Amino acid sequence: MSDSLIFEKSVPGRRAANLPECDVPRRDPAELLGEGNLRESLPLPEVSELEVVRHYTRLSQRNYSIDYGFYPLGSCTMKYNPKVNEKVARLPGFARLHPLQDETQVQGALQLLYDLHQMLAEISGMDAATVQPVAGAHGELLSLMMIHEYHHVHGSPDRKLVLIPDSAHGTNPASAARCGFTVKSISTNAHGLTDMDALKAALNENVAALMLTNPNTVGLFESDIVEICDLVHQAGGLVYCDGANMNAMLGITRPGDMGFDVMHFNLHKTFSTPHGGGGPGCGAIGVKANLEPFLPIPVVSRREDGSYFLNEDRPHAIGSIHSFYGNFLNAVRGYAYIRALGAKGLREVGENAILNANYIRARIQEHFDIPHNRICMHEVVISASRQKSQSGVRAMDISKRLMDYGFHPPTNYFPLIVPEALMIEPTETESKQTLDAFCDALIQIAKEAAENPEIVKSAPHHTPISRLDETAAVKQLNVKWVPAEA
Repeated sequence: MSDSLIFEKSVPGRRAANLPECDVPRRDPAELLGEGNLRESLPLPEVSELEVVRHYTRLSQRNYSIDYGFYPLGSCTMKYNPKVNEKVARLPGFARLHPLQDETQVQGALQLLYDLHQMLAEISGMDAATVQPVAGAHGELLSLMMIHEYHHVHGSPDRKLVLIPDSAHGTNPASAARCGFTVKSISTNAHGLTDMDALKAALNENVAALMLTNPNTVGLFESDIVEICDLVHQAGGLVYCDGANMNAMLGITRPGDMGFDVMHFNLHKTFSTPHGGGGPGCGAIGVKANLEPFLPIPVVSRREDGSYFLNEDRPHAIGSIHSFYGNFLNAVRGYAYIRALGAKGLREVGENAILNANYIRARIQEHFDIPHNRICMHEVVISASRQKSQSGVRAMDISKRLMDYGFHPPTNYFPLIVPEALMIEPTETESKQTLDAFCDALIQIAKEAAENPEIVKSAPHHTPISRLDETAAVKQLNVKWVPAEA
């Protein structure tokens, strides 16, 4: 079937709605809009209401989502979002608030934010927290802004060097550079951990901070983390924890106890609020007491009489980093998730996330190379190097073929230090049956790569759109509908 038959629905003369006759005096459009804002024609599709409904319903069915199937994106934590959290966020007392209402009318909302900050600080081992940032990278940026201000206030404005492992998320160096820091990469050793000799060699009086993901992006816990933090502190620097992988630590260990001074963690990853499509996100941060004075304003505070208010009287605050107070309804969802699970439930989340990742590792280890094949945390990084060398099948080909088996692909080619990387995070919410089906598909694809590689290289075969030229799509982006020629 040609693309025109699939996508072209417009037929001259068809209408999706019949508008009533205008019952107000007509005015010249040019008078209302201005001559320069008028177009000679507006060639929109001409379709019936039934075709419009079917078109958008069909598109919605082609969208992949966590409510549709397994979504094993490594480092992104596409876990199930309990629908009760959505109901709580839609309660009129939350959903219909206005950010400019008087504080006497929003005491419940302020108490929720205050209590959520306390819970996040307790979970992370920090002394204070804020949910004002609206994305993980936003939380990183705020953390670096606070570190910058900390060194300025403490008489070390010349500390401009930020150390970042070579396995870090790409937003880490971007956030540091945006705050005026210079970035130096620290190598990973043969065990997939921070190279201690490289770190020691890089520490000097110019170091402002070390940015470290723990567990790291190879899916391993940094076993030297206490020594790492001590070394950076002895050099006068601070230590930031990229909390994108906090799922593996919930209720088990706390970054603040390891020596971190500040961390961000995503409510849209760890605490099961909506994720994807550009938002809404929440890149909350937790800080130790040494950085607490620099938290962005307003800070939700409590008076002696028990009432809550937005505190602007913070002389060392770095300012606001978002209008009003972040994505409030995401804070409501995260609060509901934490309260529903409690301390015991959060620990089970961490334990099951680790269990599921290691189950996948154990099931597929004979069929794929695993650079660091030992107990991992909440995600496992495998490699398609064997398939590439033996039959020319690459990680991208394997991911495309997974789509034929009904699975969303895992993260490809990250971390960069692993050749032909496939980064898999099953999350704690998936059943053994789902994990088995996913592993069965990967094992079958590994066999296909050995016996019939062309079927993998040319995949997907059973999706609405077959393999695209992704390089050309980026360079020649075309998302504009153009009416068919008469």
